[in-house]
Amino acid sequence: MGADADADDGTDSLSLERQVCFALAVANRAVLAVYRPVLEPLGLTHPQYLVMLALWDRDRRPGEDRTPPSVKAVAETLQMDSATLSPMLKRLETQGLIDRARRRGDERTVEVHLTENGRRLRDKALTVPPAVIARLGADISELEELRDVLTRINTAALAAGALAPEP
Repeated sequence: MGADADADDGTDSLSLERQVCFALAVANRAVLAVYRPVLEPLGLTHPQYLVMLALWDRDRRPGEDRTPPSVKAVAETLQMDSATLSPMLKRLETQGLIDRARRRGDERTVEVHLTENGRRLRDKALTVPPAVIARLGADISELEELRDVLTRINTAALAAGALAPEP
């Protein structure tokens, strides 16, 4: 076995093409590039689209507390910090898609409210998933399986301390 071969089958465990992190990084860039022209007519970037998805999801849940989510709650849903989210919320507010306001009775908490324009944008956004699926040329069941695998990986990574708040 040569110095570069780590496995019994002679493969190099540090070979770039064997790395999950490399495949995920390339897939991330490629998929985001597919979303870009699809989201452009909506006036959204991909991160802004994720924020809107989170808000639309919460807005449409039947029978649940209709209290608008806080910035902190949206950040937790999207697994990002509030400092990263705040500039996106500011741009969405400038576009007239959301409003931010201090919560009554708790001035420290800022709530995120969908505007009517923000709610109406959801109808236009219904074209996004089928357009992305068509551009990827993948079967919906393959994409659902991929999402499920990635969700399990993300859950395991979070349990291992990934994205833990810094001290």
